[in-house]
Amino acid sequence: MNTQSIKLMGMAAIVAFTMSCKDAQNEVEATAAEAQSEATMAAVTYKIDTAASSIAWVGSKPTADHTGTLALSSGMVKVNGTTVESGEFTIDMKSMTVTDLEGKGAMKLKNHLSGTVEGTETDFFNVNKYPTAKFAVTGLENNMLSGNLTMKDVTKNVTFPVTFSFGADGMKMTSEEFTINRTDWGIKYGSQAFSDKILDSAIADDIKLTINLVAIK
Repeated sequence: MNTQSIKLMGMAAIVAFTMSCKDAQNEVEATAAEAQSEATMAAVTYKIDTAASSIAWVGSKPTADHTGTLALSSGMVKVNGTTVESGEFTIDMKSMTVTDLEGKGAMKLKNHLSGTVEGTETDFFNVNKYPTAKFAVTGLENNMLSGNLTMKDVTKNVTFPVTFSFGADGMKMTSEEFTINRTDWGIKYGSQAFSDKILDSAIADDIKLTINLVAIK
């Protein structure tokens, strides 16, 4: 191997390492469930505005990214001044949309992810059996929000960066994009780690999420 080839390989390794670090910046380590936070007597209850709140998702395969949204069906946060002390919200899994495709393509992907076609029920989210997911706050420190995320009867604790803004009538919370590993919740379909699929045909284990939450007094 000549010197030029070694230099090129070294440069490629550096670029790959840099991109890997960037991609993993907000990668969540799912851990055991923790006790849900309790609010003080001084806290005020804010109700989640489900029409104004949503979760954006990104799933990947070697040839493309797929994007979509999920709606919230209910929830509340308890706020003391400008400090969120506790809270929880329910995710309507049947509300899933696919936004990078149109028409039959979007419907086909939605139905597969939802598990509403016979034979695919257990591939991903099986929304007829598990119509909701849930997030319950367990802590907030230095704009890092921790909570128990329950999907398909599996509960894991996750931590991700958030920002808050407060107005006279309520508050907004926006997360940075963060990444969870779907296999931590038992969703293993198409994963290279749990099948003999080669990398070029495997579905990424990572799902990127961004939470936009609006709550009113």
